[in-house]
Amino acid sequence: MSLVVVGSVAYDGVETPHGRVERMLGGACTYISLAASYFTRTAIVAVVGDDFCPQDEEFLASRGIDLTGLERAPGKTFFWSGVYSEDMNERTTLRTDLNVFANFNPKLPEDYRNYPYLFLGNIQPALQRSVRAQMNGLRLVGGDTMNYWISNARDELLAALREWDCLLINDGEARQLSGHYNLRRAAETILDMGPHTLIVKRGEYGAILFRRDGHFVAPAYLLDKVLDPTGAGDSFAGGFFGYLAGCNIDLREDRADPRELRRAVIYGSVMGSFCCEQFGVERFRTLTRAEIDERFEEFQKFTGF
Repeated sequence: MSLVVVGSVAYDGVETPHGRVERMLGGACTYISLAASYFTRTAIVAVVGDDFCPQDEEFLASRGIDLTGLERAPGKTFFWSGVYSEDMNERTTLRTDLNVFANFNPKLPEDYRNYPYLFLGNIQPALQRSVRAQMNGLRLVGGDTMNYWISNARDELLAALREWDCLLINDGEARQLSGHYNLRRAAETILDMGPHTLIVKRGEYGAILFRRDGHFVAPAYLLDKVLDPTGAGDSFAGGFFGYLAGCNIDLREDRADPRELRRAVIYGSVMGSFCCEQFGVERFRTLTRAEIDERFEEFQKFTGF
């Protein structure tokens, strides 16, 4: 099966307690598509400037990612920089230069329009809706959002959510969107907004899958050292949605196997954990499917009882 991922391809500058990188490949679309590419055919829709490095384009293509939808525009590529706290649970944004991303108006290549799976990265809700409207015969639609859109484009976001099957957000965003601090009550409110599946990402504390028929709590993988958490949440999304697409799973069906949904959550956690092992996307340059499956089996061992 095939998955279209829409969002940002960017360059990041990151400082953590373990080091500093002035400029590295990043962006939500980049992390999601890289993680998903281990499970299914993946295509991206994004925009970069004329400063986008050919070697970075070659790297994405080497993972089998279809770059037909990667638009080149005059100017510079989206750039973000930030610094993480000592425990890396907090980060401070130092600089955000939207550059060519400021005028991003995603238009899908004709070949993409019939793909069965779509994941909408964190972009303006109105743009997310416009992409959804360009697709034909979708089997599953998922997406992400952030606190800025929850506060400043709530009506547009709610309209977008009514068209989605799955929403992936962190615990703070879930509380803000729902108006409830208790995550179980927050989930019930969000499921009433349209999506029938909700993933609440909780960083080092794991993730929770919510559906009408119950929920599933998964821990995070305990790493010896976290070098850089940038992109971990997006890598989780890529692992989760990529697995669903690769197995041709339709969450809208009442027959959806809860075991497969739980496997998808664990694969999401696995991909997020690998992302943290090196700065930026570096771990994906050497990561193999065998390593992914080995870590999945570790999850089974330390959570089984």
